[in-house]
Amino acid sequence: MKATGIVRRIDDLGRVVIPKEIRRTLRIKEGTPLEIFTDREGEVILKKYSPIGELSIFAKEYAEALNQTTGYLACITDHDQVVAAAGSKSKDFMGKEISPELEELIVQREYRYTTSMDKNRIPLVTEQREDTFAQAIQPIICAGDAIGAVVLMGKNEKDPMGESEQKLVQTAAGFLGRQMEQ
Repeated sequence: MKATGIVRRIDDLGRVVIPKEIRRTLRIKEGTPLEIFTDREGEVILKKYSPIGELSIFAKEYAEALNQTTGYLACITDHDQVVAAAGSKSKDFMGKEISPELEELIVQREYRYTTSMDKNRIPLVTEQREDTFAQAIQPIICAGDAIGAVVLMGKNEKDPMGESEQKLVQTAAGFLGRQMEQ
C-alpha cells in the first residue's frame, strides 16, 4: 500500500471525499462502483468493483473458446482492464489497463469492426506495442449498463475477419451480459 500524505475527515453523513488527483489517476468517475474491504488492523480499503471480474474464470474459458474457434486473439475487458485473454500474445494484454479509446467505445456502447485497410483501428491497451490488422469490438451490456467489451483481433494482414467473426463477438457480448444479470 502506498501512502499519499492526504488526510480527509468523515462528515456527519459518514462520507469521505476521494481527492480529484487520485480519482483521475485511478480512473474513478462519478457513479463508479467501489467495493469496501476491512482488515484486522482497522484499515478500510476501497477497490473499484468489476462485475466481470466475478466471472473471470468463465470469461477466460469463453475467450479460449473464441480463440480456438476463430484463431484470432480474443480478449474480454471490464471498464478498466483486460480480465481474460486467449491466443497468440495474450500475455501482452492480460491484466493491462484498457486504452482511453476503448473505454470511450464502451461508454458510447459503440460496436466497432475494422479491417487492415481501415485507419480507425484503436489500441486495446494503453501500452500496446503492436498494431492489429483487423478488429471486432462489442460492448457488454448488463441491466442497461455498459460493463466491458469482447474483442477479437487479427495480428497480420492474412487474417481477413468476416461476418461470422463479427456475429461471434456480438453473441459473446450478449451472452456475457445475460450471465451477469443472473
